[in-house]
Amino acid sequence: MPAPSAAALAVNPLDASSLLSAFGALGIAAVMFAETGLLIGFFLPGDSLLFTAGLLARSGAHSGPHLDLVQVLAASVAGALGGAQVGYVLGRRGGRALLTRSRSRKLHEGAERAEELLGRYGHARAIVLARFVPVVRTVLNPLAGALGVAPRTFTLWQVAGGLVWTVGLVLAGYGLGSAVPHVDRYLLPVVGAVVALSLLPVALELLRNRRRRAAAVTPGTRPEEPRSPEGRPAPAPSAGQEP
Repeated sequence: MPAPSAAALAVNPLDASSLLSAFGALGIAAVMFAETGLLIGFFLPGDSLLFTAGLLARSGAHSGPHLDLVQVLAASVAGALGGAQVGYVLGRRGGRALLTRSRSRKLHEGAERAEELLGRYGHARAIVLARFVPVVRTVLNPLAGALGVAPRTFTLWQVAGGLVWTVGLVLAGYGLGSAVPHVDRYLLPVVGAVVALSLLPVALELLRNRRRRAAAVTPGTRPEEPRSPEGRPAPAPSAGQEP
């Protein structure tokens, strides 16, 4: 894997191209680990980094560093799976204190959405779906540990979700770069579209469930008030008198 260069001193951690130019595949592993295992990594560009890395791993001339596809895949999978497992262990040991100490509004919103996913879809589906939602994939791993999700269940489904997320995005970037010449000239809008598409299924599912809940909630009806034969409200029964 390429060693960090002097350019790392001026690296922009929010820019996928900058991270890849400075650290190569090693940077991918570090970002994946931090974003999925450490709460401080919630702001890192996981989706765009994976897609851009796949784009830069294609053969032929292009702007940006040349990356090896096998190294990119190995670094992505190792960082994402290792980070999630560490986050889960930290959650089991530290509990909710890990979240309550943070003053980040985004982290607390992510925790609410993570709990909603766990309650609505169950552990298996929630752990897989969370991989595709920024911030939620950072928070859900320690939250699963704090809520006592079984280690075997968490490990199985975080590995499944992690493989689909990392390998899918890397190969999507690699395939698009191989099929469309000079696509790296339009890297920013392409990455933005990919991130939006990765969020679309979860957003649609959340919207569908919200509409379902709204349709199920109907205003309560008051019981009809008893009336006398003349149409006036009947007097309330006195004490000891049966209604």
